[in-house]
Amino acid sequence: MSSQSDTHAPLPDLGPAADELCRLLGGVRDEHLAGPTPCPQYALRELLSHVLGLSVAFQDAAHKKSGPTTDTPPGTVAPPELPEDWRAALPESLAAMAAAWREPATWEGVTQVGGLTLPATVTGRVGLDELVVHGWDLARSTGQDFRAAPGDLEIAYAFLAPSKDDPAARGSAFGPPVDVPDEAPMLDRLIGMSGRDPGWTAGTAR
Repeated sequence: MSSQSDTHAPLPDLGPAADELCRLLGGVRDEHLAGPTPCPQYALRELLSHVLGLSVAFQDAAHKKSGPTTDTPPGTVAPPELPEDWRAALPESLAAMAAAWREPATWEGVTQVGGLTLPATVTGRVGLDELVVHGWDLARSTGQDFRAAPGDLEIAYAFLAPSKDDPAARGSAFGPPVDVPDEAPMLDRLIGMSGRDPGWTAGTAR
């Protein structure tokens, strides 16, 4: 996970990306839960559990809370079992995450997430990147269209791009970048930068 970002840019609003994830949740059918996702280590059930966990972690990071939700590096523990009430719990938690990062004081100082202590201005952008990329994961896993604000794509890409040739900076959260033409849409370039194939669909998963 890179700590590089333009900390002088206007503060992003995580709300639209959280809202898009919530919209996509409405298209998840029970039979999708055991299906594949662009994250090879996760079936959709596990991806949803991961998203629920990160939404709580970024709420705690916003409030500068230290503990298991913020000091555990990504990929070191398996996602917990998806709760039975996930259809209600996930939208509620995503909305709370977005609301927490709308407070100006949230972006001040430093905080912790994923076991890393980072400037809050960076941490918030990490959260936005997580929402956008996992929103795309969810859309592709369930055959839905994905919508993202151009500004959110640019912020997420700017967060990931500095780590392109630095595996240590990428950590375990992202795979090696997938080459995507410079003239490709920003969404495809972002997805490639995150270590995913922009052409991935559930039908092509092995």
